[in-house]
Amino acid sequence: MFKKSMISLVLILGFSSAALAGNATATEPPKGTYKQVSTLVKLPSFLPGMGSLYVDPKTLPAGPFAAYDRDKKLVSTIYMIPMADMKAKKKFAGLGVAGSTAHSVDFIFNAGHPGVSEPHYHVVIWHVDPKTAKLK
Repeated sequence: MFKKSMISLVLILGFSSAALAGNATATEPPKGTYKQVSTLVKLPSFLPGMGSLYVDPKTLPAGPFAAYDRDKKLVSTIYMIPMADMKAKKKFAGLGVAGSTAHSVDFIFNAGHPGVSEPHYHVVIWHVDPKTAKLK
């Protein structure tokens, strides 16, 4: 059952045709209502492995988060989906995507961090090959 839910979530998130609220741009900083996450919660402005994150505060905790690498290029869209919401079978539909292409999708468990303190999954839609993104 959990596996079916995860597959459904990938399909909803990875292939949503909705535009990212605020129209994120291919280069940092994004346009619109996006704020750098480090100005909203106690996190560094650049997270190794993830990049510089921006989010419209109204969409928290799920996001989408627009992630930029060291060259200020958009590399991924990240969602932070609480385990409690997944167990409750909460529907996440029509979520925006920062980039127009999807190279691959990663699911990464996180026990919690500032901004999303409860256990959750990072659902990362890569718009580039993750090996080429400058995220160190």
